[in-house]
Amino acid sequence: MTFRLTPLSLTLLEAEDLSKAFGGVQAIRQVSFTLSQGEILGLIGPNGSGKTTLFNLISGLLKPDTGKIRFSGKDITAMAPYKICRSGIARTFQLVKPFNQLSPLKNVMVGRAYGSEPARNTRQTRIEAEEILALTGLANRWVPVAGMLSLIDRKRLEIARALATKPKLLLLDEMFAGLNTAEMEDAIRLIKRIRDSGITLIVVEHVMKVIMGISDRVIVLNVGEKIAEGTPQEVASNRQVIEAYLGKSSQYARD
Repeated sequence: MTFRLTPLSLTLLEAEDLSKAFGGVQAIRQVSFTLSQGEILGLIGPNGSGKTTLFNLISGLLKPDTGKIRFSGKDITAMAPYKICRSGIARTFQLVKPFNQLSPLKNVMVGRAYGSEPARNTRQTRIEAEEILALTGLANRWVPVAGMLSLIDRKRLEIARALATKPKLLLLDEMFAGLNTAEMEDAIRLIKRIRDSGITLIVVEHVMKVIMGISDRVIVLNVGEKIAEGTPQEVASNRQVIEAYLGKSSQYARD
């Protein structure tokens, strides 16, 4: 069962009329949405629809051509990525790139030394890094260096490194790609544990079973524009979404 918002839910993130072009290509066109504290928001759309670009705008890797982004009521539109991280937004990347020659523990300790509320000393850094490894299911993965981890464990480590910055909002970018069914189920449980710990999430994902199963609300992008927004059930029955992305043969397109 997914978390359901109440009328008293607080707005954590606001995106207003965001646009971003690369040369003559409009990657994002006047996209607006809000995100409530404690919510899991799914973000879907065909390849090239602008999902990762939107993440790059929120995390500060890119600046919008037009529009505003507010986080906890503060305008972060022109803020540097490290300042956005320190304000409480963390993200993962599609291609995970841990420090391969460092242990998983030291990878996470690096994150605890920066971000929001950095640890005060090495002892605190290590203790909190160990707690994060336990949360993400890596506590018993005894390998000397991160480069020896399996794909699913490298993805868990990517999440752990993001969690080490103490985010209020976590952006997950296609963390289920390449996983088998059992690994997906483990990853779904992990996302729910993260939400239950008090962290709000936006999840970009192509695996519809995952996105429809964990999201409170779903936004659909197509060629840079928001074409639908609503509950998973509402989005799955939206004819424009079916034609642009799901396809008529999808189980999620059936009445």
